[in-house]
Amino acid sequence: MANITRFDPFRELARFEPFWDVDDVFNRFMMRPSSRGMEIEPQIKMDVKEADGKYMVNAEIPGVSKDDIHVSVEGNRVSISAEVRKEKEEKEGEKVIRCERSYGMASRSFNLADEIDQSQVQAKYNNGVLELTLPKKPGASGRKEIAIS
Repeated sequence: MANITRFDPFRELARFEPFWDVDDVFNRFMMRPSSRGMEIEPQIKMDVKEADGKYMVNAEIPGVSKDDIHVSVEGNRVSISAEVRKEKEEKEGEKVIRCERSYGMASRSFNLADEIDQSQVQAKYNNGVLELTLPKKPGASGRKEIAIS
């Protein structure tokens, strides 16, 4: 009985997620797959840091082969997608009581303040974590002040 938790419909709204857009908030709040008995979509959780003229992204994508991960960079927009495959391992006389692991396509896109130098991007995948090093484009400034006349 100690593992039972109370459903809080406002928990998702109260937690600050800077990379969510309006559609994500609506989908998470209104269409809670876990509470409706539907399968849960795989999610990519990330940390983004900035230092020394570059961005560093650590994205959790467990249970995925590096060949199933795709990263694209266009200007200051970064997109990560991965296919989480379900292993078909059913034995006769065995039934699934609970399955909390999710399978399917997971994707995440976000904008950074500065343009990225696409020729210098580095990506490593180790132990379920994708590490991206995204150097800023030289000479590009993320913000330009406009004089008002």
